[in-house]
Amino acid sequence: MGVTIEFCGERFTAHPERPLTIGRSGDVEIDDNPYLHRTFLHVVQDGGLWWLANVGSTLTATVADQKGLFQAWLSPGARVPLALERFTVWFTAGPTTYDFEVVVDAPAFASVATDAEEDDRTGETTVGRVSFTPDQKLLMVALCEGFLSRTYAGSGQIPSSADAAARLGWKVTKFNRKLDNVCQKLADAGTRGLHGGPGKLASNRKARLVEHALSTRLVTEADLALLDANVGVEDEGK
Repeated sequence: MGVTIEFCGERFTAHPERPLTIGRSGDVEIDDNPYLHRTFLHVVQDGGLWWLANVGSTLTATVADQKGLFQAWLSPGARVPLALERFTVWFTAGPTTYDFEVVVDAPAFASVATDAEEDDRTGETTVGRVSFTPDQKLLMVALCEGFLSRTYAGSGQIPSSADAAARLGWKVTKFNRKLDNVCQKLADAGTRGLHGGPGKLASNRKARLVEHALSTRLVTEADLALLDANVGVEDEGK
């Protein structure tokens, strides 16, 4: 079984004899970003399995399969087995969010897709235990727009609250209120890194929300059509 990393149109193959290093320098050079660890992640074989390990000291990574059925938040010192066919990894260093693909030959397990529930009567989207109103869905699409419209994995900037609000035709106060609502709903359902408070910067929460929304497929490329269809529509309901 082999593992290949796909980033910015390039492919990097892991070898059983030594770790494949990912970071500011190493086998996969992500970016000359001072907020990014020189060596952030390792792809390594151990115990008959391939693993993705976080060898950094501060940054976290979000790891998910392509169907949105598996997600892990990889903290410093943690590792996750690469036991499925394909994964996407997201992480944020300073103002930039990055993602890359992990392709596994002959994986140990296979994922089975299920349809996300949709309540047509109320217009609410339900994923697991969390329901989102149309406005809350629009907010997530606006934050993820730059990533959903790309053709391959790489890097991107999350819009400021002011820019995202303008994209939706909202006031910034409305955007921030609905951002609080979305983050609180997900935090109450057990999603880490989204809980508000004096010690949580808005930029950090937005980055974590984007990673979570993309990795669990709360938003997809098909949702981009919602932006143009709903810009300027005011709905003050939560």
